[in-house]
Amino acid sequence: MKNVSIIINIVLAVAVAVLYVLHFTSGPKHFHGNGESKTVDSVEFVSGGLAIAWVNMDSLLNNYDMYFDIQKDMEAKGRKMEAELNAKSSAFEKQMIDFQEKVQKGLVTRSQAQTMQQELAEKEQQLYQYRDELRMQFAEEEQVMLRRIQQSIYDYLKEYNKDKGYHIILSSSFGGPLLYGYPGIEVTGEVLDGINIKYIKTKPAQKK
Repeated sequence: MKNVSIIINIVLAVAVAVLYVLHFTSGPKHFHGNGESKTVDSVEFVSGGLAIAWVNMDSLLNNYDMYFDIQKDMEAKGRKMEAELNAKSSAFEKQMIDFQEKVQKGLVTRSQAQTMQQELAEKEQQLYQYRDELRMQFAEEEQVMLRRIQQSIYDYLKEYNKDKGYHIILSSSFGGPLLYGYPGIEVTGEVLDGINIKYIKTKPAQKK
């Protein structure tokens, strides 16, 4: 009985070794629920009957023309808003300095000084409100632009996957939930080429 157990263990060990060699030398497989398999493209890996691929979003955005163009537009808007705010701030500072000089030199009455001070306080509040409105406007426009980028990627992936037939396309980014993606199923390069080509075709219409 003891000899039979030893023989069984040896057979199992050999079987495991053979499966290990076959798995790592026969290339990617398409595994079906019934145990059948067939070879698929090198970019596709299927586990448990699901065709899976993944995209590195950091690399995608860093090389996406639409992202660069929108980033430039937002930077230009940010500089314009900052210039407008600085101009209003400088004008207010001049009014404050002028008011202080008039009070120090006794060029206005106490009643006039109180009125001027009240007006300056109101202008200061308006300046703060204007600053907050600019910040809110910029943040809102930024969110809209980011959603446009995200939507453009989603729309392209739908077209891209009509021929590929993946069940799942995962997103990888630094610090994200996907800690590791098998290189053989990464499709970042294909997707990047596709979205840039599509963006170049639609770019003139967007800028009209």
